Amino acid sequence: MLGRYDRSGSGEAVVEYGDGTMRVIKPGTFVRCAVTGTAIPLDDLRYWSVDRQEAYATPEAVMERLAGSAKAG
Repeated sequence: MLGRYDRSGSGEAVVEYGDGTMRVIKPGTFVRCAVTGTAIPLDDLRYWSVDRQEAYATPEAVMERLAGSAKAG
């Protein structure tokens, strides 16, 4: 997956998340999980929210975010 993106940057990337795709706005090697703060290498990024424009490290992190949304709304 990372081969399709510019790897010239180091540090945290800025990514625009789409339906089944993502676009790297600022090159980097990782993004942070919105729930846990864990660094997620772009090669390993599999879970994100288009509506929230957030990345998630695991399916459990997605569920935790959704559970928090249900409580708040």
